[in-house]
Amino acid sequence: MKREGFSSRLGFILVSAGCAIGIGNVWKFPFLAGQNGGGLFVIIYLLFLLIIGVPILTMELAVGRASGKSIYQAYRKLEKPGAKWHLHGRIANLGCIVLMMYYTTVSGWMLNYAFKFASGQFQHLKTQQVDAVFNKMLLSPSEMMIAMSITVIAGFVICSFGLQNGVEKMTKVMMALLLSIIVILALHSFTLKGGQAGFKFYLMPNIRNVEKAGGLGHVIMAAMSQAFFTLSVGMGSMEIFGSYMSKDQTLLSESITIASLDTFVAIMSGLIIFPACFAFGVAPDSGPSLIFVTLPRVFINMAFGQIWGTLFFVFMTFASFTTVMAVFENIIASFMDNFNWTRKKATVIS
Repeated sequence: MKREGFSSRLGFILVSAGCAIGIGNVWKFPFLAGQNGGGLFVIIYLLFLLIIGVPILTMELAVGRASGKSIYQAYRKLEKPGAKWHLHGRIANLGCIVLMMYYTTVSGWMLNYAFKFASGQFQHLKTQQVDAVFNKMLLSPSEMMIAMSITVIAGFVICSFGLQNGVEKMTKVMMALLLSIIVILALHSFTLKGGQAGFKFYLMPNIRNVEKAGGLGHVIMAAMSQAFFTLSVGMGSMEIFGSYMSKDQTLLSESITIASLDTFVAIMSGLIIFPACFAFGVAPDSGPSLIFVTLPRVFINMAFGQIWGTLFFVFMTFASFTTVMAVFENIIASFMDNFNWTRKKATVIS
């Protein structure tokens, strides 16, 4: 079967960036910055992104483009006789399946909260009642299953229409909305009374904050780990998009563009979260509960909080769902390459 390709360079960049942009940017990056002293962590993270993240991303795209195959078949095609690189391809496929289970679950949580804010379920809650909403969701199998099922079905249906007519078209729409919403939310943060302290904590290096976080060595390791995590490199997630690349595109420049877009979302997420936390007296290092407990507390005490909360969780849904589609594309393409199935058959069986 003839291998499909992207309809445009913009489509490739947005789909690849959509895979990289996810929970790591909007959820993990801000709370890691909060836990590791703010400004200096951000600087070290950007340095590792440039010297390690971009080169590895370039290599993954190169493997994909050179082979024109999904990750397992790519290594089989490119490895020397007797080499065992294809075994890493099997591990990478398994990694995509594990990542799918994680992201479909979390994407379901985001969708659930977007609906709750939009429908006014947070509108009359007191601050101490917000924790119970998250706990109730986790303890409700039906609520969890409905939200996750919507994510899974939507992801596979979109991928079944093909790379150009499904994944690329939908990602262009979602990324346009995602970038628009994040700019609106960031601009709103500048209007929050008391939010200036959040900007200072986030953007100004402070060695005292680093010492409180466990020292410079701890901060460096956290920044390096985040540089790997944020670009989705190391397990072939980005390789599949390299296999759809045009030979006219320059690998390094495309990698820099993807990393820049990914970093823009991460930095802007911090500009949304830290001013809000400082404006309402909430700790900026509250871990994963930052998204589902801390920020809802902020939104319910904010003027027009229902609107801002809805926009934020719609943004989070788009950020996580673009990664879901990318992971699904990896799995579907793997079935197509390994068993010579059509896209429809690979989608249904997977």
